[in-house]
Amino acid sequence: MLPMTQEDEQLDSLVRKRIRALRVAQGWSLEELATRANLSQSSLSRIENGRRRLALDQLVTLARALDTTLDQLVENAADDVVISPMVDVAHGLMRWPIKGDPGMSVMRQRMTDPPPDSPARMRAHPGREWLVVLSGAAILMLGHRRIRIETNQAAEFPTMMPHAIGAEGGPCEIIGIFDRDARRGHQRDAGTDESDYGGAQARRP
Repeated sequence: MLPMTQEDEQLDSLVRKRIRALRVAQGWSLEELATRANLSQSSLSRIENGRRRLALDQLVTLARALDTTLDQLVENAADDVVISPMVDVAHGLMRWPIKGDPGMSVMRQRMTDPPPDSPARMRAHPGREWLVVLSGAAILMLGHRRIRIETNQAAEFPTMMPHAIGAEGGPCEIIGIFDRDARRGHQRDAGTDESDYGGAQARRP
C-alpha cells in the first residue's frame, strides 16, 4: 500500500468528520448508524476516530445510510469555493452556476418596469423557480393572480403557470434560483428583448 500524501491525509480526516457530523445531525447514535449501514458499532467507532482505514464499499454503504452520495462524502475541500458570475449584458443579468447541482443556477436582476398588462406576454414552461426581493417591491403575475412581493420576502412557484414579474413603485432587485427545466425555458427566450421573467425590461445590475 502506498503511503498517504498530506492531501490524502487531510481528505481522509475530512471524510471521517463528515460521517460523524452527518450522524449527529440525524440524531443517531453509533449503534443506530451502524445498524443502518450493516456495520458493527465498534467498526463505525474506529472509522470515525481514524483507527480503521476507509474502505470504498463501506463508504458507499455509509453514504447511502446517511442519505447522501459518495461524491458528496469525499468531496475535496480544496476545490475552489468562489464562483464568478456570467454576465448577460444584453439582458442585464448576472448568473452563477451551482456546482453541486449543474442543472441549477442563480440569477440576479434589477427591474424598473412593471409587469406586462397583456396575458399574451406572460410565459409558461416546465420547471420551478424561487426568488427573493433584495430591495424595492416586485409584482408577480401568476395566472390570473397579481402578487406583491416586498423586500426580504420570497416566492416559489411552478413555471407551467403563465407568469411574469416586474417592479412596483420604483426599481427593485431580485435573486432567482432556477432548476434545470426553468433555466432551459428562459434560455429559449434569450433572443427576445424582454427580461427572463417575461415582460419587464431588465437593467444591468
